[in-house]
Amino acid sequence: MKYFYSEVLLRGPISKIIGSLIFFALIALLGTSCSAKEQKMNGFIVENASINKDKIMFGGPPRDGIPSIDNPDFIPISRVDYLHDKDIILSVKRGSEVRGYPTRIIVWHEIVNDVIDGNSIVVTYCPLCGTGMVFDRIVDGKLRTFGVSGLLYQSDVLMYDRETESLWSQLAMKGVSGPAVDKKLTWMPSEHLTWKAWREKYPDGKVLSINTGYSRNYAGEAYATYFASNEIMFPVPQTRKELPNKTKVIGVFINGKAKAYPLNDLPSGKNIKEKVGGQEIMISYDAEKQFPQVTNANGEHITSVVVFWFAWQAFYPDTKLWRP
Repeated sequence: MKYFYSEVLLRGPISKIIGSLIFFALIALLGTSCSAKEQKMNGFIVENASINKDKIMFGGPPRDGIPSIDNPDFIPISRVDYLHDKDIILSVKRGSEVRGYPTRIIVWHEIVNDVIDGNSIVVTYCPLCGTGMVFDRIVDGKLRTFGVSGLLYQSDVLMYDRETESLWSQLAMKGVSGPAVDKKLTWMPSEHLTWKAWREKYPDGKVLSINTGYSRNYAGEAYATYFASNEIMFPVPQTRKELPNKTKVIGVFINGKAKAYPLNDLPSGKNIKEKVGGQEIMISYDAEKQFPQVTNANGEHITSVVVFWFAWQAFYPDTKLWRP
């Protein structure tokens, strides 16, 4: 039962927590008619997995037990009354369109399949790793629609595409089993900042509404207990000790080289010049806005992710670590 990581980590009335435990216990009982292997893999075929399939873990919910948002609804800022100034927004801009995806909402869904300015994208969020990443849904010329498999690898969400039922790793940014094994995901630029900062920067932006088609406590603080602790729920192959497990870092991956920058150590409002993977980059961080930016020498956006240290070093064990 300790691996059931969804609503049981919501800070709220004890009745809700007990109800969630009963819900997951029923799921476990219903799964006893399947073999242990089938239950663990939630019906996915992993025989050709490019990762150690013995390290793929059953996270608790069944396939699609955490439902993706496939028909997202967006509203103007003037109609938003469900966010607080310090709530975090994952922001995506394509052409003249800007959309904000509050983590307060997507923490309950982990995946949003969307189309913005004609671009098919998938917005992904793994609360266990603290990672919000955006990818192109076109892979090898084929449109993919992603869902939550209910499986984890190195504590990170394993997505699946409904067209081939291949499993995909968010932080590894590739297919890891099924027909799409080793197919690369195209990591797309996004921004991570507070609701207050986002609405000031993009007053004409549209925001993901709570009209998701599902009944969830979007006013609550899902995973609050987990976020407040340094403990991790699922094992990772190594835990480098330079930083506490859940230190938030900016992770960059350029030309096969990874580096991490602890947010709290970055001088707010100042630029840091670096070279990663042979490329000159500049890192800046506005602590009040919780807004990191990574650009190249020409001022162009470089993809980066805010991520817990334990997860980044698990996927990129040779990552360099910037220290002030």
